[in-house]
Amino acid sequence: MTTPRPDAVAGKLQRFGMARDRLRAALAHRAGIAETDLDALEHLEADGPLTQRDLGERLSITSGAVTMLVDRLEAAGWVHRGPHPTDRRYVLLELTERAENEAPAGLIVFHNRIRSIADGVPAQHREAVCAFLAAAAEAAASAAEHLSE
Repeated sequence: MTTPRPDAVAGKLQRFGMARDRLRAALAHRAGIAETDLDALEHLEADGPLTQRDLGERLSITSGAVTMLVDRLEAAGWVHRGPHPTDRRYVLLELTERAENEAPAGLIVFHNRIRSIADGVPAQHREAVCAFLAAAAEAAASAAEHLSE
């Protein structure tokens, strides 16, 4: 087996990104929500409760847009607003039990398959894979921040 060239690795990451975009579109359609709403749910799933301000910054949307997004998700039963434990000026957004328990079947299959693929990565390569993915995520976050200026 030959070692892939760096441009081949970058190309595989791009293809993964495009395939994941298709998955996100299908999940949003299945759930009856916009892709930005799905992104919000994903941020809350990954990082736990967030303020509306934090969520808006992560999604690169205005405070008015995040309020409308949260209103939609709350009305649909996906999130709820709760008190911030240390600052009464803020509320925290949390996933509801519905959001945690009613993941579309396709998403569960995808998550299980990703875990299986990760299990197949040889232990001696996992650190390099994690470092690569972390650096790629940081590059994307940095580019998004730069474009938002």
